[in-house]
Amino acid sequence: MTKATFLNAFRKISGIVALLLLTSWLATAQNKDAGITLSMENASIGQVIKAIEQQSRFLFINKGVDIQKKVSVNVSNVPVQKALEQIFKGTDVTWSLDGTYIILSMKSAKAEEGPATVSGFVTDGQGQPIAGAAVIIAGTSTGVVTDFDGSYSIQVPSPAKDKSLEFNILGYETKTVKIGDKTSISVTLNEAATVLDDVVVTALGIKREEKALSYNVQKVDGDIVNIVKDANFVNSLSGKIAGLQINQSASGAGGSTRVIMRGVKSISGNNNALYVIDGIPMPNLRSAQTEGYYETPDGGDFEGIANLNPEDFESMSILTGATAAALYGSQGANGVILITTKKGQEGKLRVNYSNNTTFSSPFVMPLFQNTYGTDATAPSMSWGTKLETPTSYDPADFFQTGYNTQNSLSVSAGNEMNQTYFSASSLNSRGLINNNTFNRYNFSIRNTAQLVKDKLVLDVSGSYMRQYKRNPTIQGLYHNPLVATYLFPRGDDITKYQIYERYDANAGYMRQFWPLEFVDGVENPYWETNRELFENTAHRYTFTGTLKWNITKWMWVTGRARLDNTSMNYTRKIYASSNTLFASEFGNYQDNKINHNNFYGDVLLTIDKKFFNNDFSLLFNLGASIMDDVHNASGFEGHLATIANKFSVNNISMTHSQTRPYADRYRDQTQAIYTTLQLGYKGMLYLDATLRNEWPSQLAFTKTPNMLYPSVGLSAVISSMANLKPAGISFLKVRGSYAEVGNAPQRYITGVNTPIKTGGIIESDTYAPAVNLTPERTKSWEAGMNVKFLEDMIWLDLTYYNTNTYNQLFEYDAAPATGYKKAYINAGKVNNWGLEAALGFKNTWNDFFWSTQFTFSMNKNKIKELIPEGALDVTGKPIDVNEVNMDYGGYRMKITEGGSIGDFYVTGLKTDDQGRIYVDPNSNTVITDPNTWIYAGNTEAKARLGWNNTFAYKGVSLSFLIDARIGGRGASATQALMDRWGASKASADARDNGGVWISEDQKIPDAKTFYANNGNGTSMLAHYIYDMTNVRLRELSIGYDLPRKWFKDKLGMTVSLVGHNLWMIYNKAPFDPELTASTGTYYQGLDYFMQPSTRDLGFSVRLQF
Repeated sequence: MTKATFLNAFRKISGIVALLLLTSWLATAQNKDAGITLSMENASIGQVIKAIEQQSRFLFINKGVDIQKKVSVNVSNVPVQKALEQIFKGTDVTWSLDGTYIILSMKSAKAEEGPATVSGFVTDGQGQPIAGAAVIIAGTSTGVVTDFDGSYSIQVPSPAKDKSLEFNILGYETKTVKIGDKTSISVTLNEAATVLDDVVVTALGIKREEKALSYNVQKVDGDIVNIVKDANFVNSLSGKIAGLQINQSASGAGGSTRVIMRGVKSISGNNNALYVIDGIPMPNLRSAQTEGYYETPDGGDFEGIANLNPEDFESMSILTGATAAALYGSQGANGVILITTKKGQEGKLRVNYSNNTTFSSPFVMPLFQNTYGTDATAPSMSWGTKLETPTSYDPADFFQTGYNTQNSLSVSAGNEMNQTYFSASSLNSRGLINNNTFNRYNFSIRNTAQLVKDKLVLDVSGSYMRQYKRNPTIQGLYHNPLVATYLFPRGDDITKYQIYERYDANAGYMRQFWPLEFVDGVENPYWETNRELFENTAHRYTFTGTLKWNITKWMWVTGRARLDNTSMNYTRKIYASSNTLFASEFGNYQDNKINHNNFYGDVLLTIDKKFFNNDFSLLFNLGASIMDDVHNASGFEGHLATIANKFSVNNISMTHSQTRPYADRYRDQTQAIYTTLQLGYKGMLYLDATLRNEWPSQLAFTKTPNMLYPSVGLSAVISSMANLKPAGISFLKVRGSYAEVGNAPQRYITGVNTPIKTGGIIESDTYAPAVNLTPERTKSWEAGMNVKFLEDMIWLDLTYYNTNTYNQLFEYDAAPATGYKKAYINAGKVNNWGLEAALGFKNTWNDFFWSTQFTFSMNKNKIKELIPEGALDVTGKPIDVNEVNMDYGGYRMKITEGGSIGDFYVTGLKTDDQGRIYVDPNSNTVITDPNTWIYAGNTEAKARLGWNNTFAYKGVSLSFLIDARIGGRGASATQALMDRWGASKASADARDNGGVWISEDQKIPDAKTFYANNGNGTSMLAHYIYDMTNVRLRELSIGYDLPRKWFKDKLGMTVSLVGHNLWMIYNKAPFDPELTASTGTYYQGLDYFMQPSTRDLGFSVRLQF
């Protein structure tokens, strides 16, 4: 079998497979731009015109052509330009295109002597129009861009016949055509030999050929987060990028995300990825995260990246490895997400509008019972007798239908010297829980101007964001309406508590109505949503300027500066008659203000040149940068003094123990110099090296105030060294690299600190200054390959990595002789190794297109060492730290040598000498054992998989994403407390079955007594451990591109049905395993009445003018 025969057979087989995956509705789609089919011999031009107008959207304008003139044509299903070329070939008739009009005129010698207008179409090998292709007069910078239907029209100065047109677009071979006497030139562009000749944006915004990279970079279009939208676009990357672990906060719309690349590396530092916009790192604006199961931290849940409008994104590059991110030093130790934003385009005014509206409902919830009523002796519990008729109470009814509406408008226009881009967007969201609101408004403008043509370019931009968030419930016991809602006694009537307040004539104000008693601090859920208000208003503005000086064609200097300022106002208003844990009889008030000012500036010299007949290439960069962060937060909180519900600082009791000021001020600064060098040989062998020297302010007063970060890599394009096409391999690259990056320690621990308490009371410093501190350091190497088969129809990207993180930061009990209670030491080693893989296929069969990609990633984490044996403190005393524990009641996350970050332990029931649960022979009951910690598992996934598909047929598109998490374990205190209160289905089943089985041959007949051991929810968590493996249909989109001819070629419109989390295919946990109460390193895997994730269904409309 020949190669051509094999390829054709493969395409046919894969096409059949693709068609089998589609439903029959695709067959009804209509062609928006049908081809021309004509067979006319010696017919008049008038007859041919009529036939074309009947078959297409085009109309003719006749400027002096004799329509009785005879012509012949024989074409089948070809673009109109192809038909016109055949019709008028060899005649004195010329034609040109203007939108949907075909203009006929006579050729004349005079016209040839002056400027000429040349028009035509640009199509691909399948006859499909190519939009956005550049059509340039050869040897000049004058050109135009093809429209959505592939058409163009360009004015060529005299003498036009001596000039040529150059057609080019990324991914296709450039074609040059001499104009001569032609006024219509249509071309077909062939795909480039391999798309890996594409240029990708890497660290610091440096553009490089993808085939030259010695490390793994995954590039995606900005549309990847705009098909099925989320209020925080980062959540829309889930399942689409190999090596990217994303956990969404349970706080709902606009909340933060936990983004981990290649495992958790730091025991005490930050492990989240860095975000970079147009080469400039963003400041870390993440809020304080949950550290226990009582309540959400003051200020709510937010992060800076959630402020952005994703419609402004042109593309994204995901740098999962240390080598790729080494130029960012300590900031990029955990991987980087690089975002390139849109800028104005040369050409006519373009206007784009999009609307995305979805409606939400709870996705994963625990199972409730409705067959047993209220306990007569404990009216807040559901341990009563079995009901004759099941109660109609369903906790799911407490949730309202949420919605998320996003509107975005963008305008782009420009000429050769100046281009402008403007956008405005709004996001309005209502959560599942009443009175939970999130609104965001974004405005941005960007102008790019050539101050000196081809020499000096100025790019300036500005943006403004306003955001408002109210009552973003995450989890916990307090201020959480889900506790009372889930535990509500099944024999009671919830509707009488919906009127949550009643007027108290003696007090003179409305008081909470709630006679039930649950765990202390649990209140009427309707009171909590309406009379305990947590509000956060934020304003953010940025100004960015970039000046580029092209010294020569191969050398240029770029300078950038950005100012990024954020101000926030957080208020907490707890009304009178709330639980006295939170307020006085008159209420409680908190008012905090935060200002965060960030400045970034850098300068970068770039040399990009080829030598020795282009056999050798050099890409060299030398730069320096400074980042300055100033954070200033202050506020006041306390119980109200004398006037109920008068929320003012002047009404706060100054003598109450709960009254306290709030202040949080710091300044961080990082200065750095860096260089990169890439040497290439004949486009097939590349050596890459980088070096960054960084001075972070966190290392002030130490012996080593700087950090040096090197990296080196090698990339070999085997397919350029040998002909692999007979084996079906169109591209093969192998690569390897090594890098060192690090984490700066927490601020202000290297010098003496003097704590000052409220009232000016000065305390002695608890911690010894860490003057011997060195930065945490990660040494990483990776090896991989990129392969493309069968003319790039199939591709495989595979990467293996191994990282070791040293110099972890530990605190220990200091010797009394030092005068301090605590001290810090660098020690420890954490290892992560894993695999990242992507396997894809893409092809077009006439009008049918299918693209599919599988992603796979796995990571193994192991704590190799804590503090080595023999380590001594400054007094010569041995330092003994065998483990580090983070306790949350009966839930403990433990760091110990030989274990893994994410290991957790729980408490359970007392056991006998044989390890069996001890059952008292007299009372037939069990007792808890709070002093014995049982290993329950690790919260991190063993592997993650994603399967992304896109189908398209004649304007109709279907895309869906199925992803899976394999492994990891978690615990549910929600289920434990529901069991204790008799509100769960499990508690009803136990009563129906005559008791609770605690082992294969041990049964406790009294379910109520057994479940009472759950206490506050964490006392018996050993019985509430769940495998967090899950498989879901994460995204679905069905769209249709309406034919432009319906709108006289003035408007493009796409309408879509979109869905998110539509189907949980497999999950055994009573909560969504991909949801988290904290987007930090710890407090993972514990569900304590987390707000459920959402199932979203809606529509999307896109307009292009």
